[in-house]
Amino acid sequence: MLIKRYHDNPILTKDDVPYPVATVHNAGVVKHRDTYIMIFRSHKRNGRSILGKAVSKDGFHFEVDEKPFMVPSDEGVFKEYEEYGIEDPRIILFEGEYLITYSAYSRNGVRIGLAKTTDFKTVDRISLITEADYRNVVIFPEKFNGFYARLDRPHSEISPWSIWISYSPDLIYWGESKLIMKPLQYHWDEMKIGPGAPPIKTPRGWLNIYHGVFPTMDGSVYRLGLVLHDLEDPSVIIAVGDEWILQPEEPYEITGYVHNVVFTCGAVPEDDGTVKIYWGAADTVMCVGTAIIEELVDHCLNNRRDPK
Repeated sequence: MLIKRYHDNPILTKDDVPYPVATVHNAGVVKHRDTYIMIFRSHKRNGRSILGKAVSKDGFHFEVDEKPFMVPSDEGVFKEYEEYGIEDPRIILFEGEYLITYSAYSRNGVRIGLAKTTDFKTVDRISLITEADYRNVVIFPEKFNGFYARLDRPHSEISPWSIWISYSPDLIYWGESKLIMKPLQYHWDEMKIGPGAPPIKTPRGWLNIYHGVFPTMDGSVYRLGLVLHDLEDPSVIIAVGDEWILQPEEPYEITGYVHNVVFTCGAVPEDDGTVKIYWGAADTVMCVGTAIIEELVDHCLNNRRDPK
């Protein structure tokens, strides 16, 4: 087993939140000054989503702030496009600032918002960086030839639910977009794929933990898999792991707000070569597991398939 589930999962539930919510899931996680910061999504009791914050010294035991971290904006253009809620944050550290991408829902569809913080006490919105409908945007924590790079997943049946890469000189204007990976027919990820946690730099490539969806007679199943991108040109995929690395198996992953879901937005690499992978289970609770980064890379390279 590549990912070892924490023995006391789930690590965060709605009962741990000091304000009224129905779920706790799909959290971005980073390590800030030796403290783990989790920015998690919750459904309020009206069904719309907000983002909360929890902190931990060991990455397993988290304490939730008294108030939400981000709620839909009531100002300017963000007010219009965050009307129905904000969801699924991803976080990276870039040159002393933390960049947070999140899904912004409104009657006009789903766009991706970009915000920044230095201390997780205050947060500033920068821009809405996509049109509708886009989800699952993760930014690489390094530039390539002077440009920021991101992975995303347009919500489209034209090139069905595939992973693209785009570039930007300033984090606001994005272009040079390119499709780099498609779902594979009659595979565990044949229906949809999308970037998960922000990519992790390894000596052999950028490790991307992605999600894949398979349709069944009893609804869809969300699992996690691996992609390895070239260090110098992340649009080049070195390998896609043919087999999933995590699937819903525990009761809290099989049954909940949305059944049969493991969905990651955050992973924290450690100095000892391990990584803590965080996932939302059944869109209801937060879980964590540990893995050895080199074993994940080996799995990807030794069990590879065609990315398209």
